[in-house]
Amino acid sequence: MPQMGESIAEGTVSKWLKQVGDPVERDEPILEISTDKVDAEIPSPESGTLVEVRIQEGETVEIGTVVAYIDTEAGAAITPTAGDATAPTPVTDTDDPISPPAESRPDAGPSASAPATAEERIQTRSTPVVRKIAAEHGISIADVVGSGQSGRVTKRDILDFIENGRAKTSTAASATNRLAGRTAGPPAAPVGSGSSSELWGAFYSEVQHPEFPVREGDHVEPMDKIRRLTAEHMVLAKRVAPHVHSFIEIDFSLVDHHRAAHKGEWAAQGVRVSFTAFVVWACSRLLRKYPPINGTVSGNNIIHRGSVNIGMAVDLDPGLIVPVIHDTDELGLVGIGKKIIDLADRARSRRLAPSEIQGATFSITNPGVLGTLVGMPIIPKGTAAILGIGAIEKRAVVVEDPLTGTDAVAIRKRAFFSLAYDHRLVDGAVAARFLSDLKALLEDFPEDA
Repeated sequence: MPQMGESIAEGTVSKWLKQVGDPVERDEPILEISTDKVDAEIPSPESGTLVEVRIQEGETVEIGTVVAYIDTEAGAAITPTAGDATAPTPVTDTDDPISPPAESRPDAGPSASAPATAEERIQTRSTPVVRKIAAEHGISIADVVGSGQSGRVTKRDILDFIENGRAKTSTAASATNRLAGRTAGPPAAPVGSGSSSELWGAFYSEVQHPEFPVREGDHVEPMDKIRRLTAEHMVLAKRVAPHVHSFIEIDFSLVDHHRAAHKGEWAAQGVRVSFTAFVVWACSRLLRKYPPINGTVSGNNIIHRGSVNIGMAVDLDPGLIVPVIHDTDELGLVGIGKKIIDLADRARSRRLAPSEIQGATFSITNPGVLGTLVGMPIIPKGTAAILGIGAIEKRAVVVEDPLTGTDAVAIRKRAFFSLAYDHRLVDGAVAARFLSDLKALLEDFPEDA
């Protein structure tokens, strides 16, 4: 299962385009997968014959899980075994290391010696994440009851085993208890020394939502994949990054005039340049001036990004996706306008390529298009800031008459902006200067943009 985005931990096999025994060519689409962000066809990493499918349509597995085997010796339909030195090529992300044979792992258990059936092979394998967690807590995977395919131990199984001192009995029983309003109470203390580093490690990497009783008349439904992963990502983002929000009001009168003056010219080119395009253009010109806002914290280091890649939040109703305009600062206003429309259209029809939702260095969200005056967005993982655009509305404001120097009340198009930033990296003064420069650039918009 390939990595389809920086924040994506798992994917679902939507459809196999090839069947066992079919010949495949290198880079030929072999299966379709679906994540919370994008659907995509996955090409074969090698030419050969598809000899084993390990993950069936509709199954969801973690990134890096082997989903199939290809025999690169054309026509030789070999059934791979855990100890076979000539085992066919696994279909995974080719940038990730291939998992070692089961018998080479200390946690594989007694059944790892050349299991004979496909079910046994699946059961004795586990992902690198599961093996790492088991090793850290001194647990043998053979002691954990798996809920995955053919009893395979999943990440959730090993975490439940650690937290409760036993493996999860069954998904059905767990669901029944939730619907009946019965909760198991707070989890047991983690196995281990209980050191500060262990507690912080769990805090930063695991999300467990509290459960509540179901009352008469309530309707209970499980979260779908998009909502579940969004919930986990948002909790982790708030846990890790100390969020601070700064606000500013910006006058769009000159931008509005610029749009009206060039509307016919852009229409002739088949382009519609939105207010959002102006904001993206302005941000892209300022982000190199403010490296912390375009960077991120990585451990005890600060990464200063070498590119300006702006992510644009797109409402899927329901759901959210953030396609990325790469090298935004190299595009003009019209080019940015084209990219926004193209990415938004393809996002809503789920036709984005994996690369088009990765690599953002800064993000913009625009709840103002739905009438929201101002928002306080959550900083996406791997970045240090996100800008929220409020509704652009006509307001009565006090202005100074340039001829007489006296105050007057005038009607102007204005909007509130909010900047959410990671206070580990971005100081309040830096955020204030960024917003001040953004205001100046939009209120005195250049004709040659």
